Amino acid sequence: MDARDVAVVGAGSAGLATAELLRRAGVDALLLEAGPEPGAAWRERYDRLHLHTPRLLSGLPGRRIPRRYGRWVSRDDLLAYLRKYAEPLDVRPNSRVRRIEHDGEAWRLDLDDEPLSARVVIVATGYNGKPFIPDWPGRDRFAGELIHSSEYRNAMPFRDRDVLVVGAGNSGAEIATDVAEGGAVRARLSVRTPPQIVRRATAGIPAQLIGIAIRHLPPDWVDPISKTQRKLSIPDLARYGLPRPEVGIRSAFLATGTTPILDVGIVHAVRTQIVEIVAAVESFDGADVLLADGSRIDPDVLIAATGFRAGLDELVGHLGVLGPRGLPLRTDGEPVLPGLWFVGFTPTLGGQLREGSIAATKVAAAVAASLQD
Repeated sequence: MDARDVAVVGAGSAGLATAELLRRAGVDALLLEAGPEPGAAWRERYDRLHLHTPRLLSGLPGRRIPRRYGRWVSRDDLLAYLRKYAEPLDVRPNSRVRRIEHDGEAWRLDLDDEPLSARVVIVATGYNGKPFIPDWPGRDRFAGELIHSSEYRNAMPFRDRDVLVVGAGNSGAEIATDVAEGGAVRARLSVRTPPQIVRRATAGIPAQLIGIAIRHLPPDWVDPISKTQRKLSIPDLARYGLPRPEVGIRSAFLATGTTPILDVGIVHAVRTQIVEIVAAVESFDGADVLLADGSRIDPDVLIAATGFRAGLDELVGHLGVLGPRGLPLRTDGEPVLPGLWFVGFTPTLGGQLREGSIAATKVAAAVAASLQD
């Protein structure tokens, strides 16, 4: 059985940043990536995707994202950047870790082929590891097509079709806009709770900076500021079915852990009514989708932009290290068990890539110190 000092499970942005910082500290880590390349999960995202955080605030430790990629980096350019970043690292692609077990004073990682042993394991698979579709009554008997947003690539398969997108997060808003602009005969977005919406940048200032600043403002300032900002920058969409939320960004984030929609087209799509807002999905009845307001519609296809779960149960659920939402009890700076660490599992308003790099700095420093003891 192969034995290593440190194994990192997942070669996404947080895993790569952690491994690079360990390398600088003189610790060689093996990165085990389930997909065919570093950052493989990004390859599975839809074609029009660009980062919602600006290039200068999205680079990993020690290497800026090239200027030629523009302010808002595309999916493919981000993948090229991650591949370059991974060149000095020991990445083993197509290596899905199925289970992590105690193995004396080390840990055993069960893969599809030979298991591996490591003194330290750092799990960096992210909190979007497993697509989630609600168990709506009648879902299995729906006569139309039903897919998760993770399966969506572009609008071409949905031309001349009636499409219902469920879920008013960033993916749902962008996919609904994409299918509407791409030739769907009808595009509707099902919304349960009116979402927070902010401009990707206001007067040249990216929304990410506001998310970062929230940490440093008195808590009772944040909601009033965010509500005022929305009134000034986002038109009133109540007549189209999207009233302004009663609470501000901070309260919404604390209650649900969800980040605001960054407007890259949804506001215009709703105002011009190429995307129609409908009520939440309650159940299915053959070809019909029953909505919370008592109406029923019969779309050709339903795209469930209903989020993800971390998907850690099979990997580490037997170790008693997960909380009620399936997330690690400790992450981003301290081990959950001796030699077992998690990095990049904290939802944030400050940008996934930036905050993951900050967490990686803490974890890499602590792991390097522990290996010297």
